[in-house]
Amino acid sequence: MSHRTLAAAGLTVGYDRGRPVLHGADLTVPAGRRLAVLGANGSGKTTLLRCLSGALVPAAGVVTVDGVPLAHTRRGLRAHRQTVQLVLQDPDDQLFSASVAQDVSFGPLNLGLDEGAVRARVAEALDLLAVDHLAARPTHQLSYGERKRVAIAGAVAVRPCVLLLDEPTAGLDPSAVTEALAALARLQEHDSTVVMSTHDVDLALRWADEVAVVVDRAVVQGPPADVLADDALLARARLDRPWALTVGARLRDLGLLREGPLPRDADELLAALPDRPGVTA
Repeated sequence: MSHRTLAAAGLTVGYDRGRPVLHGADLTVPAGRRLAVLGANGSGKTTLLRCLSGALVPAAGVVTVDGVPLAHTRRGLRAHRQTVQLVLQDPDDQLFSASVAQDVSFGPLNLGLDEGAVRARVAEALDLLAVDHLAARPTHQLSYGERKRVAIAGAVAVRPCVLLLDEPTAGLDPSAVTEALAALARLQEHDSTVVMSTHDVDLALRWADEVAVVVDRAVVQGPPADVLADDALLARARLDRPWALTVGARLRDLGLLREGPLPRDADELLAALPDRPGVTA
């Protein structure tokens, strides 16, 4: 894997003859960074990811990798999918083989790799997603969270530069969310750029290096603490302000919080509070 820059410029996408879902949308996926894509249901998050992956052809605009436009030909899409992989929200849309190992091997086999290389890639992907103990398990016997991680492992086995994950934590209990985020952290340590769509503003604030809000058929992108503190933007996007920014701003108004960037999670909030005699965090 290596870091490459995925971007979209002027994307316009619609279905049938209705109003476009996206109109003139721009996005840059920073190489080697974590990007959270936020928006209400129907805002166009999944449509944006499908365009970035090459699965959907926009009516206007272009998707590029390191400035080179994506060609929607068999050869162009084959090359693009070695760089960019999309994992859908419902893992059952992607899992179809008898066992976990067989399912994860599908992508490498399609690349024409020999048996030894395929085995190595499958083992690597299963280890990164912490599902190597499930290699021989039938996919229909997996829990929902396990199926999510196996679906991601199938994409990782192709060794893409950019992983596009559509709602990877949706429907998971807190323990499974923690496991999923730990797996994503390991992927970034192995030079993957990770893009995650989510409704969870608190997760986006603490996880992402940058956020992109899909609103009014366009994309607003920037640092999490800036974008997710824009109440007017959040109202238009039908999103709530993250609790850490709300509490941090209130504590600062009361003189209880030091100057500087607002905390992004509970640990940062406690660390930012001044030391007071008789008070322990």
